[in-house]
Amino acid sequence: MKTFDVQSIEINAPLERAFGYLADPHNLPSWTAAFKRVRDGRALMVTGAGQVEIELEVDASRAQGTVDWIMTFPDASIARAYSRLVNNDGKCIYSFVLTAPPVPLEQLEGALEQQSRTLHEELGVLRKKLEG
Repeated sequence: MKTFDVQSIEINAPLERAFGYLADPHNLPSWTAAFKRVRDGRALMVTGAGQVEIELEVDASRAQGTVDWIMTFPDASIARAYSRLVNNDGKCIYSFVLTAPPVPLEQLEGALEQQSRTLHEELGVLRKKLEG
């Protein structure tokens, strides 16, 4: 059973601009499906299963090109999302590692598959935002 998905896109934008945009958690609602509001280290996530207020931490390193998110849910479970930007001759390559959500094993495959489809759409939105 697959427990992760890796997707990437090329973005026709300078790495600095893309990194600044991605490292700012306030931009998440503009390109992701689940994040509806982000402020003061907290975020409101809304999905088909409902909504939840979480703690949101961003761990970004310009030197490494990484932007990672740590999401702590009310039940103290933690989900992580990992991403990296790489310079590619004036453009950048953005890769995102999607790990399985903190759900029971019997729900895992369907949940990850749905999140993978959503991520594919979100990366397209991100590309348009950064190239526009």
